[in-house]
Amino acid sequence: MKINERLKKIGDLVEANSFCLDIGCDHAFLDIYLVQKNKNIKAIASDIAEGPLNHARENIKRYHLEDKIECRLGNGLDTYSEDIDTIIISGMGGRGMIGIFKQHLEVLKKVDTIILSPNNYQIDVKKFLCKHHFYIENEELVKTGKFIYQIIVFKRGKKHYNKKQFFFGPVLLEKKGKLFLEYYKREYVSRKILLKVLPKNYRLKRFITKREIKLLEQEIKPVN
Repeated sequence: MKINERLKKIGDLVEANSFCLDIGCDHAFLDIYLVQKNKNIKAIASDIAEGPLNHARENIKRYHLEDKIECRLGNGLDTYSEDIDTIIISGMGGRGMIGIFKQHLEVLKKVDTIILSPNNYQIDVKKFLCKHHFYIENEELVKTGKFIYQIIVFKRGKKHYNKKQFFFGPVLLEKKGKLFLEYYKREYVSRKILLKVLPKNYRLKRFITKREIKLLEQEIKPVN
């Protein structure tokens, strides 16, 4: 099964012997990759729409993996069951992910691992899950085409992070590297543009944006 770099990286971060719930599975490419890569992994491919789930069923059948991957139709964590230990959500806005968890906070007390790749509002996601007794075990950046995505692995437990760690990601700060610099230079440019167009009466947003620009300047040392 050939999949894009983002999904492959997520799949490579899943531990052996996991039972995964893939929310918003689309065509179940990630789930197929997971169980082909590791025979001890089981997966539930979940989606809110019947169309993508039908495509998922067809793909699962094509690879003869019906005994390893189950399809479930439902909204977010409505498809959760007690034997699942790992939740995966990719390709969704960060606030949408938070909304999914808020609807079923009891699930956060039962799972051990959450792997997310939010399209935006990554800081909000990190703060929310850390508030609900998870810590950031691993973070990766992956480039697909012209886009760079964050992938965050949360584990049950407690750690404290400062503003800088929440902003950059505590693990990414330690790793750094070429992709880190490329990603956060883009973030720097976008915030400089935002500051120029924000109305003066947006005081809080301007304050936050200025603070983030300073953090970025300290870390990536952009050339103006």
